[in-house]
Amino acid sequence: MTTDDITLHRGLAGVYFDRSATTFIDGKEGVLEYRGYNIDELAELSTFEETAYLLIHGELPTQTQLDNYDADLKGARELPEQIFDILALIKDSHPMDALRTAVSALAGFDPDRNDNSAEATIRKGLRLTSQVPSIVMAHHNIRAGKDPIKPSTTLNHAGNFLYMMDGKEPSAQAMNLMDKDFVLHADHGSNASAFTARVVAGTAADLHGAITAGIAALSGPSHGGAAENVMQMAREIGKAENAADYVQDLLSNRKRVMGFGHRVYKAEDPRAGHLREGVKDLSEEMGQPEWYRILEAVVDAMKPYTRRGIHVNVDFFAGVIYYLNGIPQDLFVPIFAVGRIPGWTIQVIEQFEHNILIRPLLQYTGKRNRKYVPIAERG
Repeated sequence: MTTDDITLHRGLAGVYFDRSATTFIDGKEGVLEYRGYNIDELAELSTFEETAYLLIHGELPTQTQLDNYDADLKGARELPEQIFDILALIKDSHPMDALRTAVSALAGFDPDRNDNSAEATIRKGLRLTSQVPSIVMAHHNIRAGKDPIKPSTTLNHAGNFLYMMDGKEPSAQAMNLMDKDFVLHADHGSNASAFTARVVAGTAADLHGAITAGIAALSGPSHGGAAENVMQMAREIGKAENAADYVQDLLSNRKRVMGFGHRVYKAEDPRAGHLREGVKDLSEEMGQPEWYRILEAVVDAMKPYTRRGIHVNVDFFAGVIYYLNGIPQDLFVPIFAVGRIPGWTIQVIEQFEHNILIRPLLQYTGKRNRKYVPIAERG
């Protein structure tokens, strides 16, 4: 084969590497479905617990199944004491680095650590779904010189996450909006972190290894950093009336407007609208309506670019939700991971079902057939 016969697909764009029965995405039309259920219905009618069950088991649960699943999640929130010791040792690390390290360490405490069966992987995934929020908030408190807050035994997944930040029970509005955020982020096909997890699973490594790698991929700003960057942009804008000039300045200097455009969607990200009204309501509840006005002013300034397929994405509104809940900006990406554990888990399970080592090729463009020259003869 000559180099002329090779077609490169940089970034594997447009390449199908496997089949999946979990998440359907139509980027042209702006459609997202989990297990055949449209994200619009799930975001408005479902909960994170129910959606997680759906992703893992393929069907919506009965009330009894959901109650049992919810009880199992609540019962798995505690961390081994040694994990707190590890977090204390790396308390000055970025939260994503701390999360990656702690998830990797948890493998040594998991009773199913040597079992890659679907049943064991589901059990491990359930535990990680509950433990990851505990890791994020334990590190948050430890780095501030405080003791970790013991998880709630009654609050739902979203409410417990917010509760563990400061020990205060969140408002119903804040809790419901965070729950919706987790539903919207639960899975998204073969994005960079999910693909990374599947590559690791393809070697027959365990779930903890795959998710540790997924977290590492998510930590990169080109994948998980948009929500944090949007909030930084909103703070720099300061007032809604400054938005148009700010956007024009960015575009004139060939810089990106954070929270717009998506590798997959050429229509508006179907997840974005579900957070839009939530931001409006929460910002008013918190007495800070200016943040919503700033975001809307940016959306207005970007309207001429929608004809080029540059639309608002889910991260555009997510950052302000986190900020209004008092969450530090460097925790925005870990929140993404908190919601994504069920998605990574089912991606790994699907990989294990018909496992194959994922080994794409690289086109070689270097020199060939060079003769070795002894070191004494090199000029």
